Amino acid sequence: MRYALLPALLLTIGATVAQAADTYTIDPVTSSVLFRVKHFNVAYFHGTFNVVKPESSLVWDETTPANSKVEIIVDAASVDSRNEKRDAHLANPDFFDAKQFPLLKFTSTAVKAVDATYFEVAGQFTMHGVTKPLTITVTKTGEGKDPKGAHRIGFETVFMVKRSDYGMDKMLENIGDEVTITFSTEGIRK
Repeated sequence: MRYALLPALLLTIGATVAQAADTYTIDPVTSSVLFRVKHFNVAYFHGTFNVVKPESSLVWDETTPANSKVEIIVDAASVDSRNEKRDAHLANPDFFDAKQFPLLKFTSTAVKAVDATYFEVAGQFTMHGVTKPLTITVTKTGEGKDPKGAHRIGFETVFMVKRSDYGMDKMLENIGDEVTITFSTEGIRK
């Protein structure tokens, strides 16, 4: 009798392991993409990208973070500097060239837990049609149920890239080369 229970127990354990990773839809309404760049070597200028694409996704495995993966896709033409003329200039070929290169994208290739809150995420970052490897530190900012009962989870990362490394080399004497990008994402479990 005791051996008859073993296959059922193994199936239960296998099902639990298989369900350890949860899939989340990135909520574009509560996710943010910010950037900061130096202007005239005097002060930092801050802007946003207002559209996180619905194709963005997150698979999160609390037990084995190495099984997790994320892809954040941002609409380059949604750049917002609070000035229409400047936004048009940022979207043109001098900067993002949003018609030719419509997306900014980060796709993870490996996730490593530093502790329960911080994770080292290696991946590929694409901007201005150029893809380069990038390793970022990601903070798990929280999780819980929203008022409608949906389970939500949040992560944030702040990292720096040189825009010239991505072929954005115009006006470097006036607009800084180093750009700090913040991704703050909120996912809803499917």
